[in-house]
Amino acid sequence: MSEYLLINILIVIVPLVLSFEKKIRFIKKLKSYLVSIAVISTAYIIWDSVAVYRNDWGFNPAYLSGINILNLPLEEILFFITVPYSCIFIYETVNLYIKERKVRFSKYAYLLASFLLIVAAIIFLSQYYTFTVLLFTAAFLIIASVFFSAILKSSTYWLTILITYVPFFAVNYILTSFPIVTYNSSAIWNKRFLTIPLEDFFYSFSMISFWLLVYLISEKKLSFKKP
Repeated sequence: MSEYLLINILIVIVPLVLSFEKKIRFIKKLKSYLVSIAVISTAYIIWDSVAVYRNDWGFNPAYLSGINILNLPLEEILFFITVPYSCIFIYETVNLYIKERKVRFSKYAYLLASFLLIVAAIIFLSQYYTFTVLLFTAAFLIIASVFFSAILKSSTYWLTILITYVPFFAVNYILTSFPIVTYNSSAIWNKRFLTIPLEDFFYSFSMISFWLLVYLISEKKLSFKKP
């Protein structure tokens, strides 16, 4: 078994087992999870594949099974299935056990943050990963603040994001320290927290946020609002 495949199993094994727990019953919400990964994981897999083609990042074959799909290792494809399952499971667990509270919201503050992210993306246009991840983050903040502001007003959402950064640190540190994933220094700021590129923090935030957004829309917990 490849090391990257083992990481995927460890990511999902506990949430998968607990999905049948009587109170959570996350397994009953499988349809909304599938909708979320069909939309968001597909988009990020395409981005991932293009980035590998451009040589912005790559994968160390020493830690892989050798099976490739769409220019990506099988383990990387599975990553976009196991990670959202675990993250959405965390959301549902937080939602069950911690009382929801409204978070102070200012649409214009989020739009300003989005504008600054877009400006930064343009400044770093030549760094593909930096440019793209900043745009994706800005896109989420714009879509959420204008059309689905309830998610940004939710303490459950923000607490979920905070909690997911714990496994994010552990998994990303392993992926980047072996390294299983390698980065082209010309595609990133080349500034790291330990071995983790700073861009990965934006990547994680935007991807998990989009997964949750589409999941909650599918669950009909969020509704479209005209700006």
